[in-house]
Amino acid sequence: MHLVCSECTVVAAADRLFCDDCGGLLAFELNLAPQSERLREVFAGRRASNDPLDQSGVWRFRELLPPFDPANVVTLRENVLPLYHARIGAEYADAANVTYLHLGMNPTASFKDAGMTVAITHAKARGARIAVCASTGNTAASMAAYAARAGIAALVLVPAGGVSDAKMAQTLDYGAVVAAIDGDFDRALELVRGLDPTRVAIVNSVNPYRIEGQKCAAFALLEARDWEAPEWLVLPGGNLGNASAFGKGFREARALGLIDRIPRIAVVQASGAAPFARLFRDGGELVPVHAQTAATAIKIGAPASWRKALAEVRASNGTVLDVSDDAIAEARAVIGRDGVGCEPASAASLAGLCALRDDGTIAAEADVVLVLTGHVLKDGAYAAAYHASNAHYANAIRSAPTDAALRTLIEEASVMVGGAHV
Repeated sequence: MHLVCSECTVVAAADRLFCDDCGGLLAFELNLAPQSERLREVFAGRRASNDPLDQSGVWRFRELLPPFDPANVVTLRENVLPLYHARIGAEYADAANVTYLHLGMNPTASFKDAGMTVAITHAKARGARIAVCASTGNTAASMAAYAARAGIAALVLVPAGGVSDAKMAQTLDYGAVVAAIDGDFDRALELVRGLDPTRVAIVNSVNPYRIEGQKCAAFALLEARDWEAPEWLVLPGGNLGNASAFGKGFREARALGLIDRIPRIAVVQASGAAPFARLFRDGGELVPVHAQTAATAIKIGAPASWRKALAEVRASNGTVLDVSDDAIAEARAVIGRDGVGCEPASAASLAGLCALRDDGTIAAEADVVLVLTGHVLKDGAYAAAYHASNAHYANAIRSAPTDAALRTLIEEASVMVGGAHV
């Protein structure tokens, strides 16, 4: 395994974050040869082990990761992911075969943990004293937790007033120093990228070690499906590290002979934060925007990993689109009717599926996996405000001052079992 520039392909030193020649993002390349039967047996055997590395849905796949001394590995048993049948979500999207891959079931309740375990392990292995990130909340909480486990200090830059209280409470609980800056996430990331990576461990998704961990979500998904790839993977798009990671994981799985096809990847952005969707539609270079969306986890106007993500979407014959905040809000409420809670940005995947069904891009019978990136409790205030509104799926608290009123509510509730009215 070696580190190369994802743009000019120059080989880079192991501790670099950006290409010295062109400034591009770096990526690891595996020395790949088909070995599917051996790897499947190794991975399956580890699932029965009580070793902390084997119980991690990242380090269980360690043959496909940069090598580390096990003593340096920092794990919270991340990336052990459920696949949920999306009965109500499928009905809502007029689709027949839909499942949710819930990355929000990670230790800090978002997909960031799969990448952070590798990034912080690398930081610890090289003797870093402090880890730094820019964040809209989920990266902050994840970095803070893993840095605490590693005994490394953590500093987070967040947009003032642009992060949910729940995410900040997590981050503060784990002991990180939080600095609220004037400006948005893109400004915060600009400041972080200006730091000296030899003095601090920068753990945003520009860090190639992060992507190596996050690609393991693709392996965990495929393993849960007995190594049968879905036709489509639909996921939210913010800074686009996750889109590039899934694509990389699928490509490597195919090269290793673990799957016989690469799923088509659909990246869904919020319409107020959709520079990648505009690029995909119109061509040319990415033009940053001033991001505006209530789905704060994807409120990013200048995604750093757009070139990597674009290459993965094209390699999979996929697509990129944007959906409105109203569509995201409604889709999030529908996902809840399946008994599965997610934060707003996650629901862009279901909203995107609806749009792709409407325009015929995805067939009704297609095998579709929707990626949910964060847990509902990441932004409980958003959910509370939605249900206090007049939205179509709002579920307001009812008053039952008398026995008669209570009996009426019981009758009403009995006809709503299983998500009726969707």
